[in-house]
Amino acid sequence: MVEFKSANDFRLRGGKYFMPCISIDCVIFGFHDSQLKVLLLTIANFGGYGLPAGFIYKEEHIDTSAKRILCERTGLQDIFLQQFYIFGDPHRCDENITKTVFEKEQIKAPQNNWLLQRFLTIGYYALVDFEKVNATPDYFSESCEWHDINHLPPLAMDHNEIIQKALFTLRTHLRYEPVGYNLLPPKFTMPELQSLYETILDQKLDRRNFQRKMLSYGILKRLKEQRKGVAHKAPYLYSFDLRKYHKALDEGFQSAW
Repeated sequence: MVEFKSANDFRLRGGKYFMPCISIDCVIFGFHDSQLKVLLLTIANFGGYGLPAGFIYKEEHIDTSAKRILCERTGLQDIFLQQFYIFGDPHRCDENITKTVFEKEQIKAPQNNWLLQRFLTIGYYALVDFEKVNATPDYFSESCEWHDINHLPPLAMDHNEIIQKALFTLRTHLRYEPVGYNLLPPKFTMPELQSLYETILDQKLDRRNFQRKMLSYGILKRLKEQRKGVAHKAPYLYSFDLRKYHKALDEGFQSAW
């Protein structure tokens, strides 16, 4: 990887090292306080919010690029990562963002600067443990923070469309593949797992049917421990059987729910 001296150095010389006119945008989902969260950046010298994004080195696999970008923004390496769509609207890029930043930074860039070109972007979504994330801004941002998916601020370019497409894909995958290992702590209760599913799907689920269905997949292990300090009967704790969990990820559930 190339080390750049500054953000401006990156803006001026990055085109020598990255694939032209293609980027990666990452929708990073976390689960906290019964809310589905999305990690967003505030754009430096412009205002507004955007998704964690980055570029692909010319000798780099796109999945490796996505993992690198996610690690830089979250500090995590063991991340569930899924490519879900390519966004190619010819009008998706807003040159005013880059031009405004150039003006404020007093950067004299040529009109054919690599960041002023039309970009296709590859969308990835990631599932992470909220408590383990060390949110870190990039060259182009001032901060990196979590936002409730139901109360998102105005977003740059087509990033709201990207988030909605990622959420739609996650909801679709949830019906055929296990979800939870990367979003929940190692030990959790059945109500906590149900809360996660209800939050992602944005709908209430029948408690008995949910428990019966989840247990039928064979990916859960009921522990001897119980959750302490709750108002009602202490629920048992569960953990994922990782061998069966990853097998279900590879092969899918035998029956959707």
